[in-house]
Amino acid sequence: MSLSSASRTLLRARPTPSFRRLASVTSSARPSAASCAQPNTSGPSSLGQPHFPCVDAHKARESRLTASRRIPENEEEPGTGPEPSYARPNPTTYHVYHHAEPFPLVYYPKPLPSFDIAYETWGTLSPQKDNVILIHTGLSASSHAASTPLNPAPGWWEKFIGPGKPLDTNTHFIICTNVIGGCYGSTGPSSIEPETGKPWATRFPVVSIFDMVKAQFHLLDHLGVKKLYASVGCSMGAMQSLAAGWLFPSRVGKIVSISGTARSSPSAVAMRFAQRSVLMADPNWNSGFYYDGVPPHTGMKLARQIATITYRSGPEWDLRFGRQLRPTPLSTDAGNGVRTPALCPDFLIETYLDHQGEQFCLKYDANSLLYVSKAMDLFDMTAPALKELRLSPSYPTTPEFHPDSVVESVLPHKTSHSKSHPPPVNPPPHLNDLAEGLKPLSQIPTLVLGVQSDILFTVEQQREVADALRMGGNENVSYYELGGVWGHDTFLIDLLNVGGAIRGFLS
Repeated sequence: MSLSSASRTLLRARPTPSFRRLASVTSSARPSAASCAQPNTSGPSSLGQPHFPCVDAHKARESRLTASRRIPENEEEPGTGPEPSYARPNPTTYHVYHHAEPFPLVYYPKPLPSFDIAYETWGTLSPQKDNVILIHTGLSASSHAASTPLNPAPGWWEKFIGPGKPLDTNTHFIICTNVIGGCYGSTGPSSIEPETGKPWATRFPVVSIFDMVKAQFHLLDHLGVKKLYASVGCSMGAMQSLAAGWLFPSRVGKIVSISGTARSSPSAVAMRFAQRSVLMADPNWNSGFYYDGVPPHTGMKLARQIATITYRSGPEWDLRFGRQLRPTPLSTDAGNGVRTPALCPDFLIETYLDHQGEQFCLKYDANSLLYVSKAMDLFDMTAPALKELRLSPSYPTTPEFHPDSVVESVLPHKTSHSKSHPPPVNPPPHLNDLAEGLKPLSQIPTLVLGVQSDILFTVEQQREVADALRMGGNENVSYYELGGVWGHDTFLIDLLNVGGAIRGFLS
């Protein structure tokens, strides 16, 4: 089913959300300092020394950081695009649950001695504690999904959470956490290692999506929440929402998976590997031990530029930027009146990417980017992969319940494929293994939402999740594909279609 009827109208309206992840640069916006000059300021190279401001900007930032030895506070800049902000929250504006017991991990033989998990809430918890919706975040998001009395700044999903909104706080109690491995209040590589009294850095163990979800459910236990009304996630959060239903089938009422996957594809792994490679190649990374010095800001900027390419789409940039060049002083033209091209950002799309990287490079911990992105790469819910990890779902321990009854109940099922949702014509070779792996979710109504312009988690992957769930016995799978040109970031922008699908499914 398509929900794209209003996408063109929404694009023409070009809404300016009260939140933005990254300020955009258009022909009317102020370009960053790194993109404001030609490769040489006095004409052709024979007439002067070449000058590269985009390179000089890294050196200037290095000098400032060396002098201050601290990460600057967030600096908000005006923008004209639809990107919401991911900002470093003040520790006084979120709650922290401390888990004092050792916490076993999937890939590490020793448990974490303890962990903290940062979280924020919206709405009122019902007396039965049965109205809880857990929001799972993307890679670099904090727990600040929407404004709160402690932090009135707009959150990264501000227009989706609140009274009468798709995630309606009149009826539901909303929780959002920062994942373990992150750097916005939850335990991660920048946290203090108890044994040494210093940041973990790359001594921190590799974590998995399953570890992130298990930590969240320890928080739910602390809050006395036995079962979620819904587990909702976008991007990496969609991986978590599926993992939550798999790990705790009896504790999740509904699943919402938006622009995610149940098995990271080779192309997505390649894109994230490229980001980690440029980051680790920054000399300041220092094998992860940079907390007493200058962080790898140049590597972070380049990594974010690569990531931004995967978050949006070519058609959007064609509409937004085309092949427009940034304005330049007449003095930079060659003697024949022809514009002198720049090796530094020259096209508006280049200034946009430059600005995205500049805004992000000091807001997020570099090691957290490495660890959390690696967790995404490792995510694979096919049956052989789950068996290799020695994972198993957690079922109730009541005498009348036996987990085999769930597995047996999904074997003789009536297929949910129909004329409107036919089985795949050319199924991928791993689809049967994925269907087998997703069988524990067979009793959980699930919404799968994909975006046709998404190049990071392609629409084929969304169809794959829906097909595997149905093949695994789930008779309550709702699947929608959205049009529009915003690519992967559609879940942050398209309130009408994404919000409408969520509202309809949860109501």
